[in-house]
Amino acid sequence: MIPKGPESETVQVWQVAPAGGAQRRDQVAVEEPLEIRLISRQSGRWEEQSISVTMRTPGHDFELVAGFLFGEGIIKDGHDLEQLSYCLGTGKPEQEYNIVKVRLREGLHFDALRLKRNFYTSSSCGVCGKSSLEALAIQGCAALSTNGLRVTSQMLSHMPEALLREQVVFERTGGLHAAGLFDREGRLIGLHEDVGRHNAVDKLIGEQLLQGKTPLEHRLLLVSGRASFEILQKALMAKLPLVAAVGAPSSLAVSLAREYHITLVGFVRRECFNVYSGAERILNLANLSR
Repeated sequence: MIPKGPESETVQVWQVAPAGGAQRRDQVAVEEPLEIRLISRQSGRWEEQSISVTMRTPGHDFELVAGFLFGEGIIKDGHDLEQLSYCLGTGKPEQEYNIVKVRLREGLHFDALRLKRNFYTSSSCGVCGKSSLEALAIQGCAALSTNGLRVTSQMLSHMPEALLREQVVFERTGGLHAAGLFDREGRLIGLHEDVGRHNAVDKLIGEQLLQGKTPLEHRLLLVSGRASFEILQKALMAKLPLVAAVGAPSSLAVSLAREYHITLVGFVRRECFNVYSGAERILNLANLSR
């Protein structure tokens, strides 16, 4: 059985208020590193290499890794993963479940040099917008079809409430991001929380991939924070046609959404939201231009 790990822990704090201060116990979100190691056949022999270390909330690590590799274009579906396992027997018990080894199927080829040359996992990496969008084109990403998914503005407005109701760990700690997957009727069908918003999206998409449910052309993604370029990139790889955010999108996220025909919605509230791209997928806004 795979250990889930604590998502929160109790700490002693001083609570300060106008009437004075007092000590109390508080719940904080757990944050620990996760290293991803790839085992693949390169130049006629099996090689192992560490490709990434991310800070995450323990739990659903295999889903996170699968979603991460999928979003980076290293794998296309669950059949590309021969084995996912924790690195045990290191002599350091505290690290046993903070390293995941991924054995790729034999015959799967990827550009190992690209991983070292172009890996970026945060908005502070310094990669320019032009080269980022060109990298997506190189990976073979095509613009999404504008046919198919249609939703109402009323449904979109109520999605954040449905997400918040299921954010169990956030309710205890106030310290986790959430990513939710919805169907076209607005029903929440998947949710993951994590200290990193990109991790929450990876866990969500990775779960669907491991269950053989990708691509996700008829699903909607909602994130509890802002919508970054990285989140839009992951949505594009999964062919998610609509991305909504409780917060604001970045300029590069808007550019990507418009370039690849993704509906991008920000500042979603009960009665209002902003549409930055793809208004034609929202029924009562279909007369507006992208």
